[in-house]
Amino acid sequence: MKKSISIIGSGPSALFLAAFLDLEKYDVTIYEKNKTAGRKFLVAGKGGFNLTHSESLEKFTEKYTPTNFQKESITNFTNQNFRDWLLKIGIPTYIGSSKRVYPKEGIKPIEVLNNILKYLKNKGVQLKFSHCFSTWDNGNNIIINDKQIKSDFTVFALGGASWKVTGSDGKWLDVFQSKGIKTVPFEASNCAFKINWESEFLKKNEGKPLKNIEIYCDSKKQKGEVVITKFGLEGNGIYGLSPQIRNQLNANHKAIIYIDFKPIFDLEKVSFKIKNALSKNTTQILKKELKLNSAVIDLLKNNLSKEDYLNSDVLSKKIKKFPLEIVATNSLDKAISSVGGICLTAINKHGELNVLKNQFCIGEMLNWDAPTGGYLIQGCVSNGVSLANYLNKLSS
Repeated sequence: MKKSISIIGSGPSALFLAAFLDLEKYDVTIYEKNKTAGRKFLVAGKGGFNLTHSESLEKFTEKYTPTNFQKESITNFTNQNFRDWLLKIGIPTYIGSSKRVYPKEGIKPIEVLNNILKYLKNKGVQLKFSHCFSTWDNGNNIIINDKQIKSDFTVFALGGASWKVTGSDGKWLDVFQSKGIKTVPFEASNCAFKINWESEFLKKNEGKPLKNIEIYCDSKKQKGEVVITKFGLEGNGIYGLSPQIRNQLNANHKAIIYIDFKPIFDLEKVSFKIKNALSKNTTQILKKELKLNSAVIDLLKNNLSKEDYLNSDVLSKKIKKFPLEIVATNSLDKAISSVGGICLTAINKHGELNVLKNQFCIGEMLNWDAPTGGYLIQGCVSNGVSLANYLNKLSS
């Protein structure tokens, strides 16, 4: 006789869990509080649907915080496995210039989602919409739409607390906490970071990019690009430093990052180019010899005295290590992702809750972090597949 599995939520981790469960062993039902599935999945597709990244597995798994949490699941269902499975359901992918992986040009995010949902329907997975989890009854059965649901296994895939318009509002946190499950408050990740710019600098440079830079925070560094905004800085060049910046903010109410404006040159080369330039005008040297844009030059001018700006040794050092003070993260609702949720010590290695037998948590509702670039979706997908493999073996 088949056993039953109830999956609460319909994000990537839930969908891939259902896709890889053995339906000869299980009756599988997905309960979604919205009227449609995968709303956050679709929002992630705006501006280019970055599904995963093509880099080596060793480098890939290093992108996660904590570093070991996703290592086993991603090793067992890799970025290439993900691409192969998508191709199997009619979604070919390609590797872009940034080594990020996207659906083949012309394929929209809704087509990716619809193909996944079609696969689940053909497989026999039931999807029930407008079904909202609220709590448990005295027998630890879940309550959905004020009705008791009895299942052999329950899997929560309730998401984090960013982009609440998609239904991912994190309101479930208090319900789990009241059940004696250890939780961590939600915080913004992969978001803009607040810098108190001088008004004149902002007036001239709001919206300008800082390209081909490297940013350091603590011992972590991130290459990429950021944009100067009224709020501060945002972009892939800083998103990957979210854990380090948050740690400093929580400890000191401020964080210090350092920008290398010319990572392709070492300090000696930068100094040589400045000292041996034909022009004697420092600003012209920075533009022509080092190809620095006006925003970088304004940053240097605004933060150095005239004497230091004209001192080639001091200027070279600042070009290679320019400090900026961050005073806050952007709000949770404006963040791409969140950290917090279910504490990792509250689950075993398979995601099963320590205090609720046969009830599991997967995906972004767990307290792990990753930068943008395909790592978030891949982490959720691999997490779902990993649990499916475990449950399939459990019922063998």
